[in-house]
Amino acid sequence: MAAAIANRQRRVAVDVARLGRAAERALAAIGRPAGVVEIAVVDDAAIRRLNARHRGIARRTDVLAFPLEAPGTPAALVGQLVISADTARRQARRLGVPLALELDLLVTHGTLHLVGYDDRDPVEADLMHRRERDILRGTPDRLWTGLLRRAEPRPSKTGHPRPEPASRPPLQS
Repeated sequence: MAAAIANRQRRVAVDVARLGRAAERALAAIGRPAGVVEIAVVDDAAIRRLNARHRGIARRTDVLAFPLEAPGTPAALVGQLVISADTARRQARRLGVPLALELDLLVTHGTLHLVGYDDRDPVEADLMHRRERDILRGTPDRLWTGLLRRAEPRPSKTGHPRPEPASRPPLQS
C-alpha cells in the first residue's frame, strides 16, 4: 500500500485508486517503493485554512506537503499531502488536460516535496519539474504550463514582506 487516501470533499469526482497508483509510481521513482503517503483530498475552503495555519499564506493552493521523516532517516510513513480538488479541476480545465492527469501531477509534485525537493528557487524548481516529467513520462507538455512563471512580489502597503509566490499560482475565482 503506497497511499492512504481520504476524499473529504464531494464537489469533484476523484478516482481514489488512480491517486494511489500515482503515489506508488512517485515513491518507486524516488527509491522509496515501500513508503506510504497519506493523501487528503479537500475543497478550496479547507486548503485555504490549512495554508493560512501552516504557511501563513491566506489563499488557496493546489497541494500542501507535510514531510514526516527526519532527514536521513527514512520511515514507512513518508508524509502527508493535502490536495484541493476544486483547484485541480480549475487548473486541468485551464490547461485542457483531464482532471486525473492534473491530480497525477499534484500527487507526484507533493511526493517530491515530501522527500526534500523544493521549487522556491528557479534552479531547484527546474530540477523538480524535470523529475516530475520523468516520472510522468508521456504526458502532454502543457501540463507544466506556468509552472516556472514567477511574478516579482509587489511591495506590501503595510511594509511587511510578502510571501514568495507559488511556482504555479492557483487560479483565482
